[in-house]
Amino acid sequence: MLLPGIFTGYYPYTIDEVIKRIKASDFSCVQLDVSFKDCDAAKEHLSKQKAIEIRDKFRDANLPIVAVSGYTNLIHPDPDKRKANIAYIKMMMERALDLGCPYVASETGTYNRDSDWVWHDNNASEAVYQETCEVIYDVTKFALEHGATYIVENYVNNVIGSVEQVLRLFKDINLPNIKLLCDPTNYFDESNIDDVDNQLRRIFDALSDKMVLAHAKDCKRAADTTEKHAEIDADESHTFRGSGAVELPAAGLGVLNYDLYAKLLAKDHPNMPIIIEHLDETDIARAKGFLNDVLKRQGV
Repeated sequence: MLLPGIFTGYYPYTIDEVIKRIKASDFSCVQLDVSFKDCDAAKEHLSKQKAIEIRDKFRDANLPIVAVSGYTNLIHPDPDKRKANIAYIKMMMERALDLGCPYVASETGTYNRDSDWVWHDNNASEAVYQETCEVIYDVTKFALEHGATYIVENYVNNVIGSVEQVLRLFKDINLPNIKLLCDPTNYFDESNIDDVDNQLRRIFDALSDKMVLAHAKDCKRAADTTEKHAEIDADESHTFRGSGAVELPAAGLGVLNYDLYAKLLAKDHPNMPIIIEHLDETDIARAKGFLNDVLKRQGV
């Protein structure tokens, strides 16, 4: 069976309170954001001792950590900002095993100075692709040395967005510890949002063998093309709701064919965690109920 989980970052509380609320919501697993009210890795160094303490709290609660969030813009055009971002994800990779899971997830980044999810024309250049490869190779090699795995989450407005770009990246990096986070909504823009089912099949036909974790959000045409954020107490990566012609709401609130998604995912990955996102705390029960209904309907 596919295992429904959730990002810890949608619960804006202390570590103990987050665990209490996730247990009350009856999830099977979590993707760990170390952004608690009493410990935030984006604002302070995450020590080995603190990482082990967090891991053990989730173990005691029988809430497996199936991935660690390390989201950052790996190719930010400001050299100092890029250096800090790379140092951050390397810290998370260095602490990954202490946190109980080798998988560290991040998107690849954009040359946009003001947002990690807005397109910049330089993203399409061969020079920036090669630059991105160099950074990802360095980060992934560092991860390998520390027993961690870099999970790429592609996004259509980043340097690595399309099926073809993901395939090229995996061919060019060629390290054993780079894997793919399955989120089909990240492939959609104005050119393919009206062809959801065919795009789903294309994604899984090309990339299923690289996937180790799945996300559950939705997609639909946007009423406006500005960058969209929800007004919730969370990291920017969790307030984000889309940019350009496609909006990215919570599961069940868009046009993604979830029955087909679940069927395709379970075919090669029958026990994969699927992590709910892009919602606020008041919508968690609805989104979880929607996902569970899909999984039961498909028998996965």
